[in-house]
Parts: sequence; C-alpha cells; structure tokens
Amino acid sequence: MSDAAAPASDPALPDPALKDRVILVTGAHGGLGAAASVACARAGATVVLLGRKVPKLNRIYDAVAAAGPEPLLYPLDLEGASADDYAEMAERIGSELGRLDGVLHCAANFAGLTPLLQTDPAAFARAIHVNLTARWWLTQACLPLLAKAGDAAVVFVLDDIARVGNAFWGGYGLAQHALSGLVGMLQSELAGSKIRISGLQPGPMRTPLRAKAYVEEGDRAARDPEAYAEACVTLLSPAGAAHRGRIWTPAA
Repeated sequence: MSDAAAPASDPALPDPALKDRVILVTGAHGGLGAAASVACARAGATVVLLGRKVPKLNRIYDAVAAAGPEPLLYPLDLEGASADDYAEMAERIGSELGRLDGVLHCAANFAGLTPLLQTDPAAFARAIHVNLTARWWLTQACLPLLAKAGDAAVVFVLDDIARVGNAFWGGYGLAQHALSGLVGMLQSELAGSKIRISGLQPGPMRTPLRAKAYVEEGDRAARDPEAYAEACVTLLSPAGAAHRGRIWTPAA
C-alpha cells in the first residue's frame, strides 16, 4: 500500500502567486489569452474568461478549470460593446465574485497588412476601437472595483512598437502606439493608488493574428504563446510592481 497522500497545501511551500485573486482576461480564447488564462488558474486565480466566441470560450473553460479554481465565462464582443456594457460587466463580477484584482488585455483586432490609402474606413475604425478605445472603456469601468483590492494590476499586451510603426500596419499599428502612451499616462494618474499599470510586449508568437502578416512556414522567429504565459502571471502578481508604469519585453 502506498504512503498516505500529501495534504492539499504544504505550509512549507510558498503560496501560488495569484492565490485567492480574481483576474479578468480579455480575448481569453485567443493564443496568448488562452495560455495566460490557464497559467493564471494554475497560479491560484479565479479567471473571468471574456471573449466573443462562445464555443471557443467553452473549450478554454475546461482547460482552465482543470488547472485551478473554476472560472467564470463572460461572452462579450468588444467591437459592439458600449460603455454601459462594461459597467454592467464590472457590476456582475463584483456581485458574483466579490472582487477584482487584475485585468489582462489580450483581445486584439488585425485584418492584415494594407496600405492606408486602400484601407476600408470601417476596418480602420474597428482596429482603433477594439485595440484602443474598447480596452480603455473596459479598464475605466473596472477601476472602482480594482481600487478595492489591496494590490491590483492592469496589464495591456502590446505588439512591437518599432515593427508596427512601419508601412501597412494601419489602425492596428497606430492603436499600439497609443496604448504605449496610455500605460505611462494612466500610471501617472494612479500613482497614489494601489492599482499598477503595465504593458507586456511579448516576442513573436504563433497566433492567428500573426499569421495574417507572416507566412507561418517561414516564420522561424515565432514561439508558442505558452512561452509568455508566466510573464502575464508575474505582471498580475505582487512581483509585477517592479514593472509599474513600464512596458516589459520578457525573454521567452
């Protein structure tokens, strides 16, 4: 007969980095969003999975539930959501889970490389809205709830600013530059609060978004999103204080 099973928690071991925290992940069924959601659950967090495709949310739900606390699904399309929708979302998170300790912005919109002169006006507006305006509306709605936490973090995932400032990146590229400015601006305004603002600039990842700009077979620089999932956990945990107001480019 085997030895008795070890207790569920060993007091000699450190607590998981996100124990008892509630983390909202946007774009949770995307490449990095899915990997980060699983990593956050493994680190002890209850994860709110936000995305626009319910079947994909259901699939990532199972993986997150297997890794840690049972997550909460929140289907929402950032393109069509209003400021009132985000306010309702924050209210529901507060009423159902009692707290919010972090927001990880992984949702993005990129239609492909297109010259500005040929860019459809609606596609340009959509890229600016989903990648910038919607991220801010959601953050603004969550700030009062985050302010009640002892240590809270908002993390914006950004693309390589130098790369997307080149030709053909359109509204997506412009939104990334604006997000870079938002990190420092918002942190300055919240300097006296318990809310930390930071950016995460991962290296090239094998995701559907990147595949719209690069031929996958020849894209040897890209890594799997899981390579950067732990960096998301770090920024959402107390250790993220070292990157307050900064954009972090971690090594894969």
